[in-house]
Amino acid sequence: MIRKADIERKTKETDIRMAFTIDGAGKSDVHTGVGFFDHMLEGFSKHGFFDLTLQVNGDLHVDGHHTVEDTGIVLGTAIREALGDKAGIKRYGSFILPMDESLCLCAVDLCGRPYFAFDCEFSTERVGELDTELVREFFYAVSYSAGMNLHLKMISGGNAHHMTEAMFKAFGKALDEACSYDPRVKGVLSTKGALA
Repeated sequence: MIRKADIERKTKETDIRMAFTIDGAGKSDVHTGVGFFDHMLEGFSKHGFFDLTLQVNGDLHVDGHHTVEDTGIVLGTAIREALGDKAGIKRYGSFILPMDESLCLCAVDLCGRPYFAFDCEFSTERVGELDTELVREFFYAVSYSAGMNLHLKMISGGNAHHMTEAMFKAFGKALDEACSYDPRVKGVLSTKGALA
């Protein structure tokens, strides 16, 4: 059974439609109106082997905040719904990803309890049309909507483009590992008997 979710979310600030497949091939068709953000989501999809179709119409005449944050909410919701009861999955995933001078650590626990830790400081306010402060807002929204424990730590950095790209790709790799099946896992990987 292919794990996937189709999510629609409409507010006065954003109108979002997303199709997300965990067991994909890394194909993406992403249109948020923020070019660099599109590029980051495409990298997440490609390196996590997730299929992602996304259309966002947001109030970019205000700024990019609602578009980026609400996309995080929808992606987190899609991850949670696509995973279902999480039976048989590894639950944990981690990856250390280099991107030129930048090195990012990402660790994920699909435990059902949201927690987010972010250790990164950018030296610039923007990369392309994306405010760098929105990177944290995006991952925070994903973490809490998915009910996942997510840690992102920039071990070394420099160029804000490389740092951001390292985060999105590392997240894709770590999430792919956490979502993958382990034949040794019977039911869910928890002494409580549930990941919720």
